[in-house]
Amino acid sequence: MPPPSPPPHSSSSVVPAGCPERSPPRPPITLQPSKKKRPAKASRALRAIRSLFRSFPILNPACRLHAALPRGGRPYEGHIHGATRTTGTLFGHRKGRINLAIQDSPRSIPMLLLELAIHTCRFMQAMSSDHLRIALECEKKAADKTMLLDEPLWIAYINGRKIGYAIKRDPSENDLDIMQLLHTVSVGAGVLPGDMTDPADGEMTYIRAHFDRVAGSKDSETLYMLNPDGNTGPELAIFFVRI
Repeated sequence: MPPPSPPPHSSSSVVPAGCPERSPPRPPITLQPSKKKRPAKASRALRAIRSLFRSFPILNPACRLHAALPRGGRPYEGHIHGATRTTGTLFGHRKGRINLAIQDSPRSIPMLLLELAIHTCRFMQAMSSDHLRIALECEKKAADKTMLLDEPLWIAYINGRKIGYAIKRDPSENDLDIMQLLHTVSVGAGVLPGDMTDPADGEMTYIRAHFDRVAGSKDSETLYMLNPDGNTGPELAIFFVRI
């Protein structure tokens, strides 16, 4: 009898034992370019507060700046009149450092991306406090016309404690993948598994919220996180100061 013919080739492939599984396909990037809008100018009273903060950017971290805002302009309870609405995302892999991305909207490419010198787990512990102040300082140079948020290097403080530096960088392919995965999220917090982002660095934690962006001058800007109506979550403010 002739030997039996081999079975027909199957279209379904089997991964041999010991071979690594393929990563899931990356989502197509549909994010829109940033509009590079200038932030709204602060009111006279708010500019006075910004000026005071510039004089004591780190020595008085516990002061509650929002307590002296004009009536109707309380940043943690509602939109500041005249401020520019932006989307802010704090994200980082469990084994990595926390990053801050600022976007015109959840569907746009970040206009600013900073990597802070603090591990994600430590930052999330700091977020458990009722009031969180991130102060970012850079040096003012004579005749330098660099826009404030285009400064490449900052000294970073959290609630008055120096944590090191914050470095501005261009979004990587992995950063854009993360922003794409979150483009339908306007406000929220959660964890993305490692196989959706970067298996080598493990799962990724994120916090996304609306921020009011207010300019005190060409050398100072502030981002106030807006909690959803009825939410009594932590109060977060991010100060950019050039001194």
